[in-house]
Amino acid sequence: MKSLNTELKLTDEIQDSINAILRIPVPDERKKFLEPFVSYIKNKIELQDKIYLNFICTHNSRRSQFSQIWADTASIYYNIPIESFSGGVEITELNEQVLISLKNCGFFIEREKIYNSGHEIFMFPKLQSLRMFSKLYNDPINPKDKFAAIMTCSHADKNCPIISGAEIRIPIMYDDPKLFDNTPEKVSKYYECCLQIASEMFYLFSQVKILINE
Repeated sequence: MKSLNTELKLTDEIQDSINAILRIPVPDERKKFLEPFVSYIKNKIELQDKIYLNFICTHNSRRSQFSQIWADTASIYYNIPIESFSGGVEITELNEQVLISLKNCGFFIEREKIYNSGHEIFMFPKLQSLRMFSKLYNDPINPKDKFAAIMTCSHADKNCPIISGAEIRIPIMYDDPKLFDNTPEKVSKYYECCLQIASEMFYLFSQVKILINE
């Protein structure tokens, strides 16, 4: 598990985005949906176990990527040590509109070509570096066992009934912004998805923080 640097300073742009995200209300029905996720992290902390979160959707190109980066950011913000990962049941590529949405939230992105696989690495060095690229959920970069499989889309949840090595499976499905790829609403819908996932990750870790401090 990564050790958190309590002196780590968020960039002003990311902090401004977080301030706005914290004002986004999380609906009661979604709070109930997130309860098993909150309980899982709380219980792992109490057991002093490492916390590995693997966010999974079909192509690992949109929702699971948003979830990974925002879970990592929220865990740093609340000083709750986790390792966040993401993967899919197919390999495609990290969607460009996802990057645009993250850039709009203040993340700094560098690209480095991985020539032997054709994918790219997306780094966030001003916050904490993460390797962001489309990959299978069991890619060598991801944990092999004792992780939580966080299912972010219904298609992957239905079509991948067994996630080898997962100790728990938690569905927290989100609507797919891909549905708006060829519409005038594309930019706004991706950003909306980004902010919804961000708000729920911050709510999630805020609740964990409250529970472990009781």
